[in-house]
Amino acid sequence: MKKKLTLNDILRMKSKEKIVVITAYDALFASLIEESADIILVGDSLNMSFAGEEDTLSATLNQMIYHTKAVCKGAPNSLIITDMPFGTYNNKDEALKNAVKVYQQTKAAAIKIEGGKERAHIIEHLTKNSIAVVGHIGLMPQFVRSEGGYKVRGKTQEDIEQLIADAIAIEKAGAFCIVIEGVVSDAAKAITEAVTIPTIGIGAGGETDGQVLVWSDMLGFFTAFVPKFVKQYMQGAGDVKTALAQFCTEVKSGKFPEEKHTY
Repeated sequence: MKKKLTLNDILRMKSKEKIVVITAYDALFASLIEESADIILVGDSLNMSFAGEEDTLSATLNQMIYHTKAVCKGAPNSLIITDMPFGTYNNKDEALKNAVKVYQQTKAAAIKIEGGKERAHIIEHLTKNSIAVVGHIGLMPQFVRSEGGYKVRGKTQEDIEQLIADAIAIEKAGAFCIVIEGVVSDAAKAITEAVTIPTIGIGAGGETDGQVLVWSDMLGFFTAFVPKFVKQYMQGAGDVKTALAQFCTEVKSGKFPEEKHTY
């Protein structure tokens, strides 16, 4: 049986062992992912993968709790992190109320929120009230409308310095880990070196302390487009379509079910 990692285990992996993070949204895929991942992230990306929305902004807290409970059932020996959806942590009291709800209704080990220095006081309030927090800086999907789209960060020295300041503020506030998304590789390296807590990259090069990918991207189930930072480890959509076509053919022809499939 897989040993369930703790927050301290993740902290000790900094600069020593790369951390593997994979998203999951249901019990079945969580059970398949559990053996491979150090951390399972119940990302608000499920609003796009599961609900077919254009962005993550309409994901709700109840939606995140529902999927987190399923993931916890499917992967009971995993360290599971839940995204706090847009609009659920606008101030420290609201953030604590909603994070407590996540803790009480799921077995998630931590929550993740987007934002840098401007959210440090919220992170500090959460961590002082026994909520484990993962930060998220760089390209932040919940900021897509206010920033006019998905924009790669860390292209200028000024922006690099801002990102480093964000990461340091998040660490000082008590977060145990930081996701760095959509950041130029050299900038992500500088951020990683500036903090003592692990960094998890997505579209941020190979110098972070770990990597995260959305399962439907890495397994080739999402086919509308493939982001530059994604490597597809299988052609999931193609394999499913082939299997479905074979099933359809066998039903139409009467080949399925055979005797061995009949009571």
